[in-house]
Amino acid sequence: MMLKGSCLCGAVTFTATGPARDPAACHCSQCRKQSGHYWAAVQVMDDALRMSGDVRWYSATPGVRRGFCPTCGGFLFWKSDADPDTGVALGALDGATGLRLVRHINTADKGDYYDIPDPVRQKEQTDE
Repeated sequence: MMLKGSCLCGAVTFTATGPARDPAACHCSQCRKQSGHYWAAVQVMDDALRMSGDVRWYSATPGVRRGFCPTCGGFLFWKSDADPDTGVALGALDGATGLRLVRHINTADKGDYYDIPDPVRQKEQTDE
């Protein structure tokens, strides 16, 4: 599988080859604050991910970083130092992906202003 994407302004682009796994939506307060709502991502292996442009990283939690574009603020990546893969924003992907969410995580922390009506599996917390 080949995934391509970018931030809103196009200053940061990325490609990922190989398997994409575990498309999930995170409802934690940190993802909601950074994205403006919940954040959906797919996991790709670090050695299959190529980024170009000035990606800035922010760590709100020790051992976890969030990659974004410093020009337009696009929240593109989520990376745990303990994992060999990176979460790539589904909303930043170009074109059709054929991917579907397989789970919602951190639903105990979701905003009270919305419901999760789809039949996708929900977890109150992540396994990490």
